[in-house]
Amino acid sequence: MEHTLLCVLLLLNTHINSGHSEDDDGPAKAVLTIHPNSSQIFSGESVTLRCDIQGGGVTDWEYTWHKNGNSDSSSKKNEHEVSAAKISDSGDYRCMGSHQQQDSKWSDAVRLTVTPLPKATLTVEPNPVFPGETVTLMCSVGSDSSWSYKWYKDRNDNVVTQSVRHTITGDTLTISRAAESDQGRYWCEGNRVSRPTSSQPSNAITLTVKALPKTTLTVKPNPAYTGETVTLMCSVGSDSIWNYQWYKDRNDNVVSQSVRHTITGDTLTISRAAESDQGQYWCEGSRVSRPTSSQPSNAITLTVKDYQPKTTLTSDKENIFTGDSVTLSCTVESSGWKFYWYRHRPDSTPVATTSEYSCTLSWVNVSDGGQYWCRAGRGDPVYYTLYSDPVQINITVSYVCAERPVAVLILQPNWTQIFRGETVTMRCDIQGGGDTDWDYKWNKNSQLFSPFNTKPEHRISPVYRSNSDSYTCEGVKGNKFSKTSEAVKLTVSDQPQPALSISPQWLNPGASVMLSCGVKELSTDWRFSWYRTVPYRAGLPSLSDKSYSLQPLSDNVTSEDSYTLIPAGAAPTGGYVCRAGRGDPVYYTLYSEPQFLWSGDLQPSVSLRINPNRTQHFRSKSLSLSCELKGNSTGWRLKRYTETAWQSECPSAWRSVTESTCTITSLNTWSSGVFWCESGSGEYSNAVNITVNDGDVILESPVHPVTEGDSVTLTCVFRYQETNPKLKTDFYKDGVLIKNETTGEMTIPTVSKSDEGFYKCKSGEGESPESWVAVRVSPVVSPGSSTSVLVGVVVGLVVAGVLLVILLVLLWRYQNRKGETFIIYHLMENVL
Repeated sequence: MEHTLLCVLLLLNTHINSGHSEDDDGPAKAVLTIHPNSSQIFSGESVTLRCDIQGGGVTDWEYTWHKNGNSDSSSKKNEHEVSAAKISDSGDYRCMGSHQQQDSKWSDAVRLTVTPLPKATLTVEPNPVFPGETVTLMCSVGSDSSWSYKWYKDRNDNVVTQSVRHTITGDTLTISRAAESDQGRYWCEGNRVSRPTSSQPSNAITLTVKALPKTTLTVKPNPAYTGETVTLMCSVGSDSIWNYQWYKDRNDNVVSQSVRHTITGDTLTISRAAESDQGQYWCEGSRVSRPTSSQPSNAITLTVKDYQPKTTLTSDKENIFTGDSVTLSCTVESSGWKFYWYRHRPDSTPVATTSEYSCTLSWVNVSDGGQYWCRAGRGDPVYYTLYSDPVQINITVSYVCAERPVAVLILQPNWTQIFRGETVTMRCDIQGGGDTDWDYKWNKNSQLFSPFNTKPEHRISPVYRSNSDSYTCEGVKGNKFSKTSEAVKLTVSDQPQPALSISPQWLNPGASVMLSCGVKELSTDWRFSWYRTVPYRAGLPSLSDKSYSLQPLSDNVTSEDSYTLIPAGAAPTGGYVCRAGRGDPVYYTLYSEPQFLWSGDLQPSVSLRINPNRTQHFRSKSLSLSCELKGNSTGWRLKRYTETAWQSECPSAWRSVTESTCTITSLNTWSSGVFWCESGSGEYSNAVNITVNDGDVILESPVHPVTEGDSVTLTCVFRYQETNPKLKTDFYKDGVLIKNETTGEMTIPTVSKSDEGFYKCKSGEGESPESWVAVRVSPVVSPGSSTSVLVGVVVGLVVAGVLLVILLVLLWRYQNRKGETFIIYHLMENVL
């Protein structure tokens, strides 16, 4: 029974399978089609690949997709969509269907070609532009006129639209009456109905709105008096091609030529000034070439006083003896005057004319007595003040037979420049007259401040800036007076800080280094102390901010303002400080700001590594710096030096991983500086001078010094390198054009010391900053040493040969005794 049932089932299965084969349409075949069915697909468009299985009699296939022979994906859907197609999506595609144990045949390969969108081109004219001018921006995509354009400024979401000052017509954006707010980066993009429906955006162009040149106005004299001549002068830099317009009080009130107002070139002259001329004046320049106008000058208020000023005459002495000197002072309000001096009658011819307000009568006689007047005048024609009231000068005859004693004021120390905190002694010596036991009167700026002092010295310790002035002294003994000393000027300045310079600042192996310490102004008699910076330690002299302690150099104090370092290895690299002192007790200046001596050579203990490995970098890019110490970086700190500051840690705006690693996520121009690593014991790594460029071109050059004989390649790098990888480039050394390259690279196959210098590159995209390429001289064996080596080798060979011959002779004699001479002969023959 069981066998019968099994036979029935086998027959039924055979029947079913034979029936299925009759309904089958043959082996299944995959057919791949691309939609849209276009010979050209553009970047960003969507593409659908459809796989249809013909034959096989099955509908629920699983589909496998291959690209360029590699499996791409599998799915239940017979469509594979490529959204926003890219160039990398180009290739040969095939598909296949699978159903349980049955696979269709692979489809024929269908090629998908993705074409880049056409590139938009932007031009901006003029650029830079001045406020008020019109700017035209034109966008084009090839020679096709079917495009419409969209304009962007600074951000992708900031679309420039039509406005009062912004007009869009076809391919042109016009900015009228340009303002500072129009400054920024502009780019454009094309759109149209037909494929491709959009273009690539153009390169961004920065529109610069430069400020109009500033006009400068001067008014002399100011204040003025009724009847005076006033001169107003207007200028725009040093350019003489400007015409000028003058305004008073209001923008619509233009000062024009009149009887009292004369305009000649850059000058407005007001004759016989009146109160009606008082007010605010300003001027503005105009010309034919761009910019056609300047900014208006700052307004200056002209004040006209309705009266004639009067001078005041005074004398510095009441009791005057023959042989004395007397000083008359003539004062008047405002400035710019000449002074006229009269004796006996004010309407007489002046006895003297001075540009200073004082007049000194020396070695007076009785005949010099009488009444004196003064008045002042200025301008052309001269405008005079009223006469002063008279001053009576009475001169008494001195009946002393001997010459009057003379006071002489001596400043100790006799330095032309004194600094706050020093000690100053004034000594009053009375010369002539034969008397002693004088009392002394001390005057500051002609005012008595220490009467009848019995000591001939006046000491100021410490001295302050408030002590600055002119000093005189005078001897008094009963009713006898010495002549007043000549005035001695005491000028007190703040405690100085010397300026230290290092030459050269980058170490050349074996070369000496000069430290120079200069104290400002006319100070003298300094002795100089020299220090090397070390990590801060309590108990050592230190800088005020405790950033470093100071270790004296050998022969620390010198009378010369320079100190020569004789380098030995890497030891001299680091910071240096100087200060100066003079006097007894010694008065010291402040410490100088530290200056650093760097080396670009890699050091055996630690190295500064930078990534990207170059000295010039683009603004807004990232930069990583790290101290690498034979496997770890502990105990070392990254330091940075700029023109104004140095710091031992990454600024808070940067991202610091450790004290020895720093990542600048977005470089700025103020990130430029010299970077190095410094240990807690004062060791220094190599230093790297980083330059951050705000432009679009940098020069890629060696970070470290190169060795003579090596090959060196300099590369001009464009910020948008992928759009223009090979730039036609000019290379310069020390400002002189040395080579033109079409690849953007220049190679020096065998570098020598003469190739050392500052290099830069220039292309149509811009100009790079300069970078220093240092060349290390190869060690050379001297002729003497090479000769010694050669002689040594020759002598060694000769001695070895002699010893070998002696050995063979002894061996031969020994063997000869045994009758084996023929063996020795053959042995010698083989050796020789």
